Amino acid sequence: MKEKLNILLLGRGGRESALAAKLLQSPRTATLHTAPASMPGAVHAQIPVDDFDAIEAYIQLHDIDLVIPGNEKAIVAGIFDWMEESGVDVKVIGPNRECAQLEGSKEYAKEFMCRHAIPTARFMPANEDTLEEGFNFLESLEPPYVLKADGMAEGKGVFIIEHLDEAKHMLEDMIQGMFGASSQTVIIEEFMRGREVSMFVAVDGQDYTILGTAHDYKRLHEGNTGLNTAGMGAISPASYLDSDFLDKIERRILQPTLRGMQEEDMDYRGILYLGVIEVEGHPVLLEYNVRMGDPEAQVLLPRMESDLVDLMEGIADRTLAIKRVQLSNLFAVGIVLAAEGYPLTVKRGDLIEGISDARKAGAIVYPGAMSIDEEGRAVTDGGRVLTVVALGTHLEEACINAHRAASLIKFPGLQKRDDIGRLCRSI
Repeated sequence: MKEKLNILLLGRGGRESALAAKLLQSPRTATLHTAPASMPGAVHAQIPVDDFDAIEAYIQLHDIDLVIPGNEKAIVAGIFDWMEESGVDVKVIGPNRECAQLEGSKEYAKEFMCRHAIPTARFMPANEDTLEEGFNFLESLEPPYVLKADGMAEGKGVFIIEHLDEAKHMLEDMIQGMFGASSQTVIIEEFMRGREVSMFVAVDGQDYTILGTAHDYKRLHEGNTGLNTAGMGAISPASYLDSDFLDKIERRILQPTLRGMQEEDMDYRGILYLGVIEVEGHPVLLEYNVRMGDPEAQVLLPRMESDLVDLMEGIADRTLAIKRVQLSNLFAVGIVLAAEGYPLTVKRGDLIEGISDARKAGAIVYPGAMSIDEEGRAVTDGGRVLTVVALGTHLEEACINAHRAASLIKFPGLQKRDDIGRLCRSI
């Protein structure tokens, strides 16, 4: 085992900023390289996350030991398989292409859940050939109606619709190309009402370690209203759920999932996300992700006191059984500051002010869709621009600190939710 590792982190966003910060804290990091994002303390590589030829060449040129894909794009496209088949001597933290279909295809994931008796909502996959059957299934459900693009749509392919006629029109629009190939198949799903929790688990194909819990806020506006987004904020831990319920998640969802993988010869090595909802005291699985969440990573990683590099190497080397994960007892609240127009067409290039003020107030500010212009100023460059995170000995303290710091940052058209961390009893 090498004492110090050269690491390549792939992706651009608040999650990748949080990962980079934690990796740079490790005494086992020799050099951190980031692509395509430019991050303080890291070597910048201008390589797209799915250009595997360029990534392979960069790995060999810079003697990279460990590759960590931050988002799902490279994982679902098969970066693990590519590096393995190319014979490149590098460890990749992420499952192979087959396992990645648990996120890459919602139909695949739902069928896996059914095969292994994992509790989930009733559903039906609909496409151009089964549109009428899809309409009939919608009619059999009570409102609201849930429609999900089968493939990846950057967190924007999920709709919760109150009226049947509107749901039918949306189903047709999605199938006809709203999200391109990603919505040629649409999952129609029974709406589940309850409190949600995100659980993150490190898996090495043999053993697993639960990393922690979080709750993210998907809807754009206060009170869980407005358009669905990739996440407007998060808290960690999800303290409104007791240890008995978390034990139920482990026994009824996590362990059957891992047994199912082994039965189907799925060699899953990476971070596994379980999106769970509490329905009448019982856990129901909403979805899998094959990487850390955004903005959940921004609130979970600051609470991690153990070495992230050591954990990642344990995943790659199948040595999780001897690794230690330690979280602080602090609470974390993260507030996403989004650009004007998000989650639809966003405005770019607006000047951002107040980042240093928020940091002076004690908050962590993770850049997301932000860039530096020719004059060295921070400007908006996409949807979720920044995540402002604060810690506290209890949730209320973290909440107050996060909202106070977030209020110090300004840019035209800024969107944020003022109830992150405050809306807990009814989530």
